[in-house]
Amino acid sequence: MSRKNEYKIQRSSSSELLNRFETDFKEPKPENRRSLISRLNYSISDTTERNRVKSRLKKFITRRPSLRTLQEKGIIKDQLFGSHLHKVFEREGSTVPWFVRACINAIEKRGLDVDGIYRVSGNLATIQKLRFVVNQEEKLNLDDSQWEDIHVVTGALKMFFRELPEPLFPYRFFEQFVEAIKIQDYNNRVKSVRDLVQKLPRPNYDTMKILFEHLQKIAAKENMNLMTPQSLGIVFGPTLLWPEKETGSMAVYMVYQNQLVELMLSEYSKIFSSEKD
Repeated sequence: MSRKNEYKIQRSSSSELLNRFETDFKEPKPENRRSLISRLNYSISDTTERNRVKSRLKKFITRRPSLRTLQEKGIIKDQLFGSHLHKVFEREGSTVPWFVRACINAIEKRGLDVDGIYRVSGNLATIQKLRFVVNQEEKLNLDDSQWEDIHVVTGALKMFFRELPEPLFPYRFFEQFVEAIKIQDYNNRVKSVRDLVQKLPRPNYDTMKILFEHLQKIAAKENMNLMTPQSLGIVFGPTLLWPEKETGSMAVYMVYQNQLVELMLSEYSKIFSSEKD
């Protein structure tokens, strides 16, 4: 190819590039300008509307009634899960929450012989559904087919105790129970634990008594359900007893928590007896 022809090709290519550049950057047509302005106005309008909504929400939040006000007006009712035992007692007029009794009755009816009862976890979604029903004060029938898995019932009962704002063994008694379980002499250990149990607030004592009576029935069938007092202690120790503030001794405390539950199951009749030595 001659240099003259090569020059024409290069020149032609440069012209094409220049034409494309002019086409891409030429001034928009009037209709295109109107479209651009319209989009810009819409964007500004949209931003203004969002700011207006934010302002309204902010005003609503600052003026909204407090939870206590809503509860006093009966718009929001106190929920069972997460309530203090004494609050449950005030609402229900019973020192043992009805839900605890209902769960225990259902478990003793169809769960005493179940392998790993209380140790095996139920379906969490179903447990949460049961919790929701209870908190909404809907009619609860634990014999309903949706609660047929007894591990769901045991899981809900354990969740109820874990969600207490203050454990079944009140905070102010924690160190005393730990010191009692450390006592070397067995008889003195049992006596010290019993004396502390007798000092508990009535809702705590009555709920604890019915729960441990139930757990004793579980342990009595350990040959079938494989749940010994020691196994139940491992499950219920951290569920019923914990310190108000976590410390570096939590692992050590867990041993005492388990031992305390195990002792109270083994010596149930002595510990929950009001007779004095």
